Formats: sequence, C-alpha cells, structure tokens
Amino acid sequence: MARSDFWFTLRGINVYRECNMLRYLNQCSRGRGAWLLLALSALALELTALWFQYGLGFKPCVMCIYVRCALFGVVAAGLIGFLLPRSPLRLVAILVWIYSAWEGLRLSYEHTMILLHPNPFVTCDFAARFPTWLPLDKWLPSVFVASGDCSDRGWEFLSLSMPQWMIGVFAAYLLVGILVLIAQPLKPKRRDLFGR
Repeated sequence: MARSDFWFTLRGINVYRECNMLRYLNQCSRGRGAWLLLALSALALELTALWFQYGLGFKPCVMCIYVRCALFGVVAAGLIGFLLPRSPLRLVAILVWIYSAWEGLRLSYEHTMILLHPNPFVTCDFAARFPTWLPLDKWLPSVFVASGDCSDRGWEFLSLSMPQWMIGVFAAYLLVGILVLIAQPLKPKRRDLFGR
C-alpha cells in the first residue's frame, strides 16, 4: 500500500469517527436524558451563583445578572428539549441553547475585560435593563437585582475570576450546541446511553 493510500485510509477513518460522533449527538438530542443533563448543569450553576450571593455574601453586578439570564436561557432550552425531544421544537431548543451560550460567552468576555483592564471611563450600569414586557428585576428581585460593582474581582479559584470561569463554561456549551446543530441532518445512531 502506498503512503498516500495509507493517509487517505486514515483520513477516511477519522471522517467516519467524526460522522459517528455526530450521529451519536443526533441520537442524544432525540432523547430526554441529554436535555435533562443540559438543564440540570445550567441550573446547578444558577444555584451556585445564588449560594455565592446569599451564602458567602458576594454582591452580583449587572454583568453577573445578565450572565444569569443567559444561564436561564440554557435551562429553558434544556427544558424545551426535555419536554419535546422528538418534535421539530427540538430545533428551537437547540437555537435557544446556542444563542444563550453565545450571549453568555460575550457577556463573560466583556466582564473579564472590565476586570483585567480597569478604566474609570468604562463601567457597567447601576441597574440591569430588562424589557418592559419582561421586568425580571421586578418579578424576582432576589435573583435579578444587581447590587455589586463590575470591577470587583471578589472570588478567584486557580487564579481565575468567576467571569473567566464562565467563559470556559459558555464556550463548552456553545461548542456542544453547534455540534448538536450540525448533527441534526444526519441519521441518528441506534443505541445510546441518554436516549431513553
């Protein structure tokens, strides 16, 4: 076998494996388990944020509140997918998931830039601005009212601040969400751990 034939065969195996992975992701998106895992992971992050606020006394800033909203978007996407995994609304759930992950990544990056490069002329708002048809700060002030400063680092773990950790979390959500979206036209794999 010529060397170029060998490389083509290896590339074919890699393409087959990637396609197999995408088929697996398609199958997972048609079951309830993966959607429940998505919703529970984002809900766990929300509960952790509330524990930091009420248990440890950290005050959330406006950017933190917006990141919470993005996480609630991921929770909502997980719940939509969990309730209707085999209907076309699954695609709506995937799009909500990707949009929420993108917005969370963007907001976490902006917050990180405020922390890493403090500027007295660049500050965040004093209060979160929600649409008039969705005044979350009025409906649930214990979760959506900002009382902290965006330039306060407050908490660090492994020398990374909370917004830096959230960049990693939202990047992972976004990557998996895009892969699940790409996998939708493929025929799903038959067996799967989360498909029940």
